[in-house]
Amino acid sequence: MSPLEPFRNEPLAELRRGTERARLDDALALLDARLPLRVPVWVGTDRREGDALPSTDPGAPDRVVALAARATTGDVDAAVAAARGAFPAWAATPVNERADALVGAAAWMRGRRAELAALCVRECGKPWAEADADVAEAIDFFEYYARGAIALAKRPPQLVQVPGERNTLRYAPRGVCAVIAPWNFPLAIPAGMVAAALATGNTAVLKPAEQAPGCGLMVVEALRAGGVPAGALALLPGEGDAGAALAEHPDVTTIAFTGSGAVGLGLLRAAAAKPPRAGSLTRVVAEMGGKNCVLVDADADLDDAVPAIVHSAFAYAGQKCSAASRVLVHEAAADALLERLAGAVEVLPVGQPSEHGTVAGPVIEREAQERVARYAALAADTGRVVTTRAAPAGGWFAPPTVVTDLPADHPVLHDEIFGPVLAVEAVRDLDEAMDRVDALPFALTGGLFARNPRTIERVTARSPVGNLYVNRGITGAMVGRQPFGGNRLSGTGTKAGGPDYLLQFVEPRVVTENTMRHGLVVD
Repeated sequence: MSPLEPFRNEPLAELRRGTERARLDDALALLDARLPLRVPVWVGTDRREGDALPSTDPGAPDRVVALAARATTGDVDAAVAAARGAFPAWAATPVNERADALVGAAAWMRGRRAELAALCVRECGKPWAEADADVAEAIDFFEYYARGAIALAKRPPQLVQVPGERNTLRYAPRGVCAVIAPWNFPLAIPAGMVAAALATGNTAVLKPAEQAPGCGLMVVEALRAGGVPAGALALLPGEGDAGAALAEHPDVTTIAFTGSGAVGLGLLRAAAAKPPRAGSLTRVVAEMGGKNCVLVDADADLDDAVPAIVHSAFAYAGQKCSAASRVLVHEAAADALLERLAGAVEVLPVGQPSEHGTVAGPVIEREAQERVARYAALAADTGRVVTTRAAPAGGWFAPPTVVTDLPADHPVLHDEIFGPVLAVEAVRDLDEAMDRVDALPFALTGGLFARNPRTIERVTARSPVGNLYVNRGITGAMVGRQPFGGNRLSGTGTKAGGPDYLLQFVEPRVVTENTMRHGLVVD
């Protein structure tokens, strides 16, 4: 392959342009004519179709988007065996060729960008802006990790050298990587995890979320079209039991997971307990949940803070692990902030994700809708509902809601709701606010609105979160610009889309050679 140009983020679609909106509408109409998609268990060149697992449109649950086969334990065994068999050849493939396959996958997605965004709209209820950004981020991951793998192979760390000794370090792939992906970023997150594994010479088995098998299929099709060998990447649609069987398989050496804390902690325990057949420990790369707080100081510019908070809390119905769920505001600004938040939420565009301009669409499924309703009712019983935005009927819609005056131990302040409920708390000062952040077991994202540079420095130094955003929204991390990942119970401390992420998928090997040997034998 020719040398790659420096990485640049894929530009987002300009949805203000009528021609761009029309292009997306046309893509949605073409997709609707093809539904339901058929999603197979895909191992090597074998495709086994079925209809055991339907995925439906959260905005119109009667619409079936995809019919997926259900992976069995036998399918898991076959997929891991194929990946293990393909590993030596793929690991030995020159890094430039592996990178070329990822760049080819990015090109495949780029050529189908509108169609893929439409699938995100239908299968996962993503509004157009979020759906387009999902496709762009998937492309970014392919391009970024292609370049990162080349850099890792060609520029390893320089070791100390002394006379009579040569020390070298290289990175080797670990083996078979199980990728267990979520539904809320149905293209970007599985693309990123799979790309990181493949770029570094591992083989991969993808288990997409049961709510998003169609998007998972697109990730595998892109990579295979780009040049990844059939045996090096398998697709296993299924439910939680398929993911558990995959993670517990003795020939899996790495697990890449994004999802809930409960599942992530279970995978960490399973990886520690399982007897490895090949004698290697299973590494877990886990990105889990958050309870993300935005701090607002007395001197904050509310013209900046209010729209950023509303978007961070309610875009895509609050279904991002990075979404804002608590606001800790200085008591001097609390009343003004609450009044302006209420006004902003009352005019928030809530509707079908296929309608241009929608910010908050439906939640993913009935269970999520019921969960959000329970938490909103709890808040109403023991606190005060500042405002709630009416939501359409006919889909899994949950009204965006702002609450306040909750007791310190209230579940809404501590549980990850993963939906459009925002709690606002007045605090004496930012020290009290930071004490409340410190008391949380999560440390994923956070925000700060303040004008005093010393305040910003103090909060930045103390904040435990993986990604702190100052005077802007707290969602929308960009590959290469804002490496993303949390601490504490929010993750294992890795940073997707950053320069160190690929190190999680390799093992370092050092060779020390005595250069003072006597004589030289040449074949």
